[in-house]
Amino acid sequence: MEEKEFSRRRKRLMQMMGEGDVAILPTATIKIRNRDVEYPYRADSDFYYLTGFAEPEAVAVITPGRKHAQYILFCREKDQEMEIWHGRRAGLEGACAEYGARDAYPIGDIDDILPGLLENCGRVFYTMGCDAQFDQKVIGWVNQLRDKVRLGVHAPGEFVTLDHLLHDMRLYKSRSEIKAMRKAAKISVEAHKRAMRICEPGMMEYELEAELIHGFKKHGCVPAYTSIVGGGENGCILHYVENNAELKNKELVLIDAGAEFDSYASDITCTFPVNGRFTAAQKALYELVLAAQHAAFKKIAPGHHWNDPHTAAIKVLTKGLVKLGILKGQPAQLIKDQAYRRFYMHRTGHWLGMDVHDVGDYKVGDQWRVLEPGMLLTVEPGIYIPAGSKGVAKKWWDIGIRIEDDVLVTQDGHDVLTKDLPRTVDEIESYMASH
Repeated sequence: MEEKEFSRRRKRLMQMMGEGDVAILPTATIKIRNRDVEYPYRADSDFYYLTGFAEPEAVAVITPGRKHAQYILFCREKDQEMEIWHGRRAGLEGACAEYGARDAYPIGDIDDILPGLLENCGRVFYTMGCDAQFDQKVIGWVNQLRDKVRLGVHAPGEFVTLDHLLHDMRLYKSRSEIKAMRKAAKISVEAHKRAMRICEPGMMEYELEAELIHGFKKHGCVPAYTSIVGGGENGCILHYVENNAELKNKELVLIDAGAEFDSYASDITCTFPVNGRFTAAQKALYELVLAAQHAAFKKIAPGHHWNDPHTAAIKVLTKGLVKLGILKGQPAQLIKDQAYRRFYMHRTGHWLGMDVHDVGDYKVGDQWRVLEPGMLLTVEPGIYIPAGSKGVAKKWWDIGIRIEDDVLVTQDGHDVLTKDLPRTVDEIESYMASH
């Protein structure tokens, strides 16, 4: 993504702040996996959203109205020896030349410089609770200024959670963001199709996971989250990630996986038969979930509320479960009693963006949020019937189905970014038979 996109975001944030205010955004810390081994590094989403800077040990400071520099970046200096061991750094010059900072300082000097930037400022925009160690630093800087009150120094009078402004900005996707998310979706679709095509009884769940990761990595992506590949009974575990069981004949496999491109996520779930042919019971439940998803799609348009797709999906699922004899009673009363939650215990979607479960309020006050163009969400109804489900015929046991797509709210409705996946029973069976 071009630097002008990040510059535009910073300017918008400064317009919402006040002259003399200061925003502080540290990036994520390096996480240790085990001795001498680190997890792959990823910058904090809020920090990256405003900077495009992917290196660790960095802090962005934004100061609207400051004459010398309204955007300052604290980061690591160039260091030939360290770069030989651990890779290239942008350094202070790169922070300005490549990432738009108006000034840059060594991260090691932040304790000496940042208190001065806070001196006499009105409000500090900073999100407490994400990094306890950095929280203590911020408190320490403010206390330093309070100790100088007799010298005429004024400490900040107010702390404001930066989330309030920044997360609402992130909820509305720009053209550049939508372009990145379309690419992430396209790459993910192809990886899912590849896994669907090679699947056969006797394979291991991790073999399909390997195909997904290969599909992501060969296009410059990383997994947006830990992939779920659950065959048979494992498909009834919502966040199953062991992925170490054998895929068996006449069972379904549920795959929930998505690529992350340029820090933007996709999120797809496909459910299909390991042997390429649905049984009658599997087909009945699959078509019910698909019908629920289509009902949810119809409720995604400007002016509809966030909860409308979920309500539509619940109605279809409940009526269908009654028709199949899995639930017993009147659908209206069953919905009121939330009886469907025995087999459908999660919501029908979530915001999608830089984070898989992206930021943004789902309610404004006590009302569900109204959908607007530029918002991007998932739609993922499901049914999960583990073995031993009391009062449910055995033919339904160990069937776990989820169908998840990524949907953009447009000016006149919606656009399913992942629409190129085989979705109907006929499409899936035909596609799997063509390998």
